[in-house]
Amino acid sequence: METLERFQQSSRVVEDFTRRSLAAIPSAFGRLIYVSSLRGSDGRYRHDGLAALYADAAVQLALEDCHEELFARVLETPLSEQEWDLRISLAALEGGIEGNLARWSKRERYEELEPRGLPDYLYGLFASNLRLLLEVVGSEVTLRRAA
Repeated sequence: METLERFQQSSRVVEDFTRRSLAAIPSAFGRLIYVSSLRGSDGRYRHDGLAALYADAAVQLALEDCHEELFARVLETPLSEQEWDLRISLAALEGGIEGNLARWSKRERYEELEPRGLPDYLYGLFASNLRLLLEVVGSEVTLRRAA
């Protein structure tokens, strides 16, 4: 019975989080960046609004599940759509598209965006896709600046 209750509470947390927090973010990369930002260096997710309403275990499980789902959605999206989505996300972040391109292009891995515990090949695929997308977006920004 405890497992069913835990599942039901986790489902309520996911629904609440999706409706109140994620719905306001217009892009898949943006949502992934946001959920990733909720995870501390200790691997625990922190969200004051959810923590005030739900048990910590339910919040952790729900945000972990959301993080994995958002990561999977990005990977399942065609690269052409990921490119458009990444542009929107980088432009919306502090520093704008050019500042974020410069910062993100220097990275080898994007561990802060990756949920914990997934197979290495998914991390590798995500990182190689993101490097390619950053290169494409960066070259177009450079061309526009030169024109």
